[in-house]
Amino acid sequence: MTPVRGSALAAAVDPPAHPQQLLGEARSKAPELPAQKAGKKMRHPERIRRLSVSGRTAQLATAAVLVAATMAACGQDDGADSSAPKAPATIPELTKDPLTLSFIWFDWPPAHALEAFANAEYTKERPNVTIKVNTVPNANWHDAMFTQFAAHKTDFDIPILDSQHIGEAVTNGNILDITDFVKKNIDVKAYNPYLLAAYGQFPQAETGKRDENASLYGLPLLGDTWTMIYRKDLIGDKPPQTWDEMISVAEKCQADNPGVSGLAFHQANGSDAAAVTYNTVNGVYGGNLWDAKTRKIEGVLNDAAGQEAMDVLVNKMKPLTAKGSGNWFIDEVNAAVAQGKACIGFNWIAASGGLLDPKQSTLGTTREQILDKLGFATLPRQKTNLVPLGGMGMHVSAYSPKANQAEALNFMKWFERADIQKKWAAAGGVPARTDALQSPEFLNAGPFNQVYADSVPRMRDMWNVPEYARLVDIENTNVNAALNGAKKPKDALDDIAKEQQSVLDSGSRKGGGGL
Repeated sequence: MTPVRGSALAAAVDPPAHPQQLLGEARSKAPELPAQKAGKKMRHPERIRRLSVSGRTAQLATAAVLVAATMAACGQDDGADSSAPKAPATIPELTKDPLTLSFIWFDWPPAHALEAFANAEYTKERPNVTIKVNTVPNANWHDAMFTQFAAHKTDFDIPILDSQHIGEAVTNGNILDITDFVKKNIDVKAYNPYLLAAYGQFPQAETGKRDENASLYGLPLLGDTWTMIYRKDLIGDKPPQTWDEMISVAEKCQADNPGVSGLAFHQANGSDAAAVTYNTVNGVYGGNLWDAKTRKIEGVLNDAAGQEAMDVLVNKMKPLTAKGSGNWFIDEVNAAVAQGKACIGFNWIAASGGLLDPKQSTLGTTREQILDKLGFATLPRQKTNLVPLGGMGMHVSAYSPKANQAEALNFMKWFERADIQKKWAAAGGVPARTDALQSPEFLNAGPFNQVYADSVPRMRDMWNVPEYARLVDIENTNVNAALNGAKKPKDALDDIAKEQQSVLDSGSRKGGGGL
């Protein structure tokens, strides 16, 4: 989803005490979204009413549609690799003057929760600092950052990048190389090596591994993956264990419950929606997105396993979705589940908290009643047990003022502390430190958090290369076309492989991994 891939920000958890109390107060400002009203979409679960969008950022998001299509989305590739400037190993002296530390992220509950959490906790140690998380629509997220990067001037200090954005930012010199800083200030052994690599390393390592000799450009902010959400009252308490079984169960549930679709999943041609869905199915049926060492896509993506995955997605899964669901993403899947219109749904854990909010659900008037009907499980297996890696890392803008860069490094060191990661987990965040992932603060914060902890060893990412934005656009467009009947599944997959290969072959940059 990352996007992001794309927050378990357990907005659904009854906030017991600080810091959840603060988050709870913020949630209370969210508009009531009566799921029962026909035709009315549920926005991101428990979306906060106040949108932290600065005027400049909002303008840039609009400008990005025109400018970044030819510059940022193309990777600003001038044919030469740039090296990112190095951050100091030791944090410089921090200012005592008032300072606003600005982030940029897309607009969803984790962004608002991060701002509330940081202003409640970080300012205990740095009372002169205010945390501001500027948000833009998901579709504008990449371009809003990289348009400013291209101008060598940013109104944010800490960009929240999807794992696949790192290569583009590094090769353009947009973010700091924090390798020396990490060695001196961060206990790298406290993390699953792959999570540390996925959210900060470039070139990327093979899935599940970290190259300790590679440079680091970021640190984990929010982990994520997909969860399978299923109606216990319709299909039983035990979730399907294989993908084929899941399809069979969904088909029977749809037949037995008129008006309820068997499945709900991302299909939209935007962000990485349709692409992540295909990549997930590709993974569980034993396919590969590319050969990272040879940078080959054509003949790899569209081999027999890849074709089987596309056939399963289009010809077996798509018929079990609701009419008109060809443009669905996070919000629409959550709405279908919350309104009792889907037997099984797939969504990012980090976006699932609102499903337990009675104000947004027709499944019960209390959290307990909803949980009597909803179950959350790891994704079913098939030929493999792979699941998509989501989540994002935090980085330091190379164009931020020196005082702000120093504060950003100090914030990152603070945020990655064991005690703070556990508080972040208790507040609804999805941490990356192993001790925080295994802590009661995290595992007890939401019914889907154990799913995340169990999924970490199974994760697979997408291509982590500077050309990512172009690759994902090609895949989204063609998968969406296949799902909506505009292209035959085989033609769509062959076109993806051919067009993506052309993008890689025309670039002179190196880098890769993640698969």
